[in-house]
Amino acid sequence: ALYPIFNFKGFKYNPDLLQLVTLPLLVLAYLNAFEKRSVKSGLWLGLAGALALMTKYWVLTMIGAIGLAALCHPERLKFLGSPAPWVAIGALVAVMIPHLVWLKAVNFVPLTYAGDVYSLSSRAQSAQLVAGYIGHNLALLLAPLALAALALAWVPPWRAMLMRRPSALFRRAWSRGANAGVDTSQALNIWIVQIVVAIGPPIGGLIFTVYMKTDWGISLFFLTPLALVAMPWLRLQRMALFNIAAIWLALTLAALAASPYIAAREMAENPNGASSYIARSQLARELTETWHTRFHNRWAVVAGTTEIGEPMTFYSPDHPAPFTPGELWSSGLTSMEEAKRFGFIGICDTSDWRLPICEAWMAANATNAEHLTITTRRFFHSRPGPAVSWKIYIAPPAK
Repeated sequence: ALYPIFNFKGFKYNPDLLQLVTLPLLVLAYLNAFEKRSVKSGLWLGLAGALALMTKYWVLTMIGAIGLAALCHPERLKFLGSPAPWVAIGALVAVMIPHLVWLKAVNFVPLTYAGDVYSLSSRAQSAQLVAGYIGHNLALLLAPLALAALALAWVPPWRAMLMRRPSALFRRAWSRGANAGVDTSQALNIWIVQIVVAIGPPIGGLIFTVYMKTDWGISLFFLTPLALVAMPWLRLQRMALFNIAAIWLALTLAALAASPYIAAREMAENPNGASSYIARSQLARELTETWHTRFHNRWAVVAGTTEIGEPMTFYSPDHPAPFTPGELWSSGLTSMEEAKRFGFIGICDTSDWRLPICEAWMAANATNAEHLTITTRRFFHSRPGPAVSWKIYIAPPAK
């Protein structure tokens, strides 16, 4: 809960944050399967793996880490000799069959996208990005680790110890004696998984010269607090748990209270440059109403760049399928044939450098479309945000 991602990057509705829901379920299912070694626990593990994998293919890093943990664990023969891992593999493959069929039907376009966007030719650039990835995620981890240390030290009689021996505040939480509260077998699983997902992606990025995005590490460090608590020589008192909850609540409320003022200040300092605050939700609502007024049915397809098409899919109650003109890859959720059959709304951002490309595509593929110009703007504490004009092309359904 002290991880800054939860408080300061929650505006990003993307699969990186969604993995913070699915990956803990996956690890929990693995720990349960490793302990019980039953058909039922294996089934849950397979279903959890499929759910996580459908979030983002990046989840393969965590699935691979779990596989390595199972193979490296001293009790691996007991686990591998049980039905749990094999039922899990079978369940995952069975659930993923429809997705694999879809992948083949769209010519594996997600893999084409990944290869085109994230493959680099320069090893030096790859090394620089890997260094940035490591630094970014270490910085994000240092803050919660420091606050966790404060929570451990802030336990009575902390006042007296602070006056006499300040260093003892931190030393008292550690002991070399046995700790019956830690399941060493499961703790080893957690440590292996966390170590693999911490060092595996940067090494892979260097080997395969991949464009490493810092956001990819968002989902890979949720196990760090559990890995620390699982240390047998750490003595975690109940008061420390209360302190952690109190710190989390204070940070969350502070971030929530400050967020509108941060937005207002950014608007004042850079009113036309804050693309994160463009009124995309307002545009989605207005276009949905416009489509319903004209055709009295669901808005099925939106044509535009990824930056505007996907927000329309997210914010519109009709959730139109995104179609991205002029790119080698598409969402795989619709096609030009479906767009012409169901009709579509094309959107061109007048502030985008790709405006001429967008207009040329609309001229070629939306010849009978109705043309509109819509301007959207948001306000933050009475301060105006960026005003953006959109060129709208409403292509009717085929008759």
